[in-house]
Order: sequence, then C-alpha cells, then structure tokens
Amino acid sequence: MTKKQRTIENEVTLSGVGLHTGNQVTMTFKPAPTNHGFAFKRIDLEGQPVIGAKAEYVIDTKRGTNMEKNGVQINTSEHVLAAAVGLDIDNLLIEINASEPPIMDGSSKYFIEALEKAGIIEQDIDVKEYVVKEIISYKDESTGSEIILMPSDEYQVTTMVDFGTKVLGTQNATLNSIQDFKEEISQARTFSFLHEIEMLLEHDLIKGGDLNNAIVYVDKELSESTTEKLKKAFNKDDIKIKPNGILDNLELHWANEAARHKLLDVIGDLALVGTRIRGKVIANKPGHLVNTTFAKKLAKIIKMEKRNKVPTYDLNQPPLMDIHQIMDILPHRPPFLLVDRILELSKTHVVGMKNVTMNEDFFVGHFPGAPVMPGVLQVEAMAQAGGVLVLSTVPDPENYLTYFMKIDNVKFKQKVLPGDTLIFKSELITPIRRGIAHMQAYAYANGKLVAEAELMAQISKVK
Repeated sequence: MTKKQRTIENEVTLSGVGLHTGNQVTMTFKPAPTNHGFAFKRIDLEGQPVIGAKAEYVIDTKRGTNMEKNGVQINTSEHVLAAAVGLDIDNLLIEINASEPPIMDGSSKYFIEALEKAGIIEQDIDVKEYVVKEIISYKDESTGSEIILMPSDEYQVTTMVDFGTKVLGTQNATLNSIQDFKEEISQARTFSFLHEIEMLLEHDLIKGGDLNNAIVYVDKELSESTTEKLKKAFNKDDIKIKPNGILDNLELHWANEAARHKLLDVIGDLALVGTRIRGKVIANKPGHLVNTTFAKKLAKIIKMEKRNKVPTYDLNQPPLMDIHQIMDILPHRPPFLLVDRILELSKTHVVGMKNVTMNEDFFVGHFPGAPVMPGVLQVEAMAQAGGVLVLSTVPDPENYLTYFMKIDNVKFKQKVLPGDTLIFKSELITPIRRGIAHMQAYAYANGKLVAEAELMAQISKVK
C-alpha cells in the first residue's frame, strides 16, 4: 500500500543559541507543498534566499554538516533534518534568521516536540521512495569509515562507533524502524572529547556551547588549568569526572548514547539524498564527511536510475483508452494527434503509447532518405499524453483546450525512427490548481529513454 507525502499543519517557532556563533537564533517550521522536500530560508538576508537540503550543496563537514548555495550558508543542519525524517515528514520549509539552527540540548528532542505540536498531515501525492535492490557502499580508506546500504523491507540503520579510546570504547546502536526514532534515538545528545573541547575553546569556536548540550568524554588528565578554563567557559562552580569517564554535567540517557547520536547524525545527513530510502544502512565509524559523501553518491545513483529506468507494459493487453476514447478527451485530430493508446491513468500520472510509422506526414521532409521523428513532436506527444491526465479531471473535456505555458529541461537521448513504439509517461510535479498542470514527462523506445522534459500547461474552457 502506497503512503502519502506528509507535511505539518501549522507553523511553529522555537528559539535557542547557535552552537558555534553563540548568537540567539529563531527558527520557524512551516508547511510546504508536495514534492517540495526540505529547505532552509535565510530570512535575515536580503531577498530571503532558500537553500534546498541537498547533498550537492555540502561544502564542509567540520563540526557539523554545512551547506552553501550562491554564497549563502546553512550550518549544522543534521539534527533538524533527522527530526523531520524521524517523524516521516516529506515536505518542510525551515525559516531561520541565522546560519545555523539552535543547538538546544544537542539532540533532536526539541525539534521533534515542535513538529508534533505543529501537527502532521497527509498530502494528496504518493511518497517518493528509493527501494534498494543491490548493495551500495562507500569507504574512506584513510579513516576506515564505511557505509553500506543493502535491501530491506523498511528504512533501518545500524551504527558502530570506535574512536580508539578506553573511555568510550566500542559501541553500536540499531534502529529497526523509523517509527521508533522518537523514543529510541531523538534524545541522544552530541558528544565530544575533552581534548576537542580544549581546542574549540582555544579558538573560540563554540561560543554557544555549555555543559547542558554536550556529553564530554574525558580522554586525558583533567589538569587544574583545564578545569579553570571549563568552569569559566561554562559558568560552573565546579567540574569533576564521573566514574564512567564523562564530566559531571550530564547523566547518560543510555550507555550507548554516543552510538545512538551517531545514528541520529546518519539519518540527518542521509536526508540530503532528497528522497525516502527503503533499505538498511550499516555505518562503521560514521562521521559527517563519510555520511555526506555517501549521500552524494546515492543521490547520483538515484538520479541516474530514474533517468534510465524504462517502464515495461504488456502491449498485448487491451488499452485503458483506444484512439476513439482519446479523441473524446483531447481536442487534437490527425495528422496532429500523436497518442494512439492510454495504458495507465491515475490522479497523478498517465502512460500513453504511439506507434511511429513511415506514413507520418512529417517524415516527408524530416529528412528525405533518413527519416527521424522531430524532437519537438516528441515533446508534443508527451504533452498530449499529459493532456489526457489533465482533461480527465473535468466533467466535460470536450469543452476545453490545453495550452503550453512553459517547457524546461528538455533533453533528447536517442533518435526515434519509423517502426519504433513510443511509450510516454507524465507525472504531476505538483497538484493541478486553477487548471494549471506542472508535469515531468519521459518518452521511451526500444528499451531506452529517448526524451524527457518538464512541462507546464493550462486548460482553458472554450468560449
């Protein structure tokens, strides 16, 4: 059973301090339309630029996952995105008046609470999910960090953590279902080692840090001078080490909280792939660099598979619509009717077919002795198939005409020759509103993608 995309019902705002800048940050979660995905809007900058949460924008992974587009940055995005994924949200606009979200307690807990307060609602378009069919992996040979993605019935993640320190040791954590994220993972807080804290303090890189939003593992002797620095930096009267090797600022929620937080980071970073994943992730010594590098690789694979995937249909079966039924809907007539059959039709997609024969009028002049179907007519044929989808939404399609408004990202991959059977598939990018349809269309022949285009058209009633 297919799932519907989800967003929030109402906007919700929360405030806090940015970990690295120390500045007060206000962030507002807002509903977003179908197929929007996750995006950040910098309302503190001129023009209020929007940065989509995409792996291709990652420029740096020091102390968090940092993105940049056209000179505008979003830093440490992972905890916010993990919360959205953990609640099965697909579309979300995140307005923010700084470059980084508030650190809160170093986990996703408060983001989860805010999103649930806003209410989560279903939308009218099916979820886009990447179903893993074969093992995909990436390994950083210099660190030994590795991520493996394998087939599974649902999205699952296992992390294995080993920093080579006695105080932390080797830990692992597993999330068997994203439905368990809130209870099992969302409250896992970020952590650091004492030597890292000293370095960050020395370079004034954690202005918003305090001992309430990070677990500090003491991997070296706590000298008197270091103690004084920490007391001053975090406004504490006294600082001590607990028997389990962490500073006495926090109580662990779980013995393996570090591994659980790394799992949280993996989910947040893989949100940058831009689609839900149905598969099992095994991450050995994960970090933002290996996570986002894998996300970039996976995003490219998904994009390539989508472009090259050729749908299969049994052309021996009776069509959903024959040429006569198509002419009952479309205003086009020969020689400019370029769809022979409709094979599938739903509220969001249509599949059509055309047999390309040597009898086509356009072959007379395109080209004598070397007949090739013009690319513009391939686009027109895809649009006519999409027209069936759009006009099927009105009770009297014979009283409507369709007009192109815009054509974008047109690409021709292969020649279409006499004798070819063309299959067209058009999918709505956004729901039809006020008679305007925005579609992604593909044309296939001989087991290959031959053309693709992003189409926008409007239906208008005949006066």
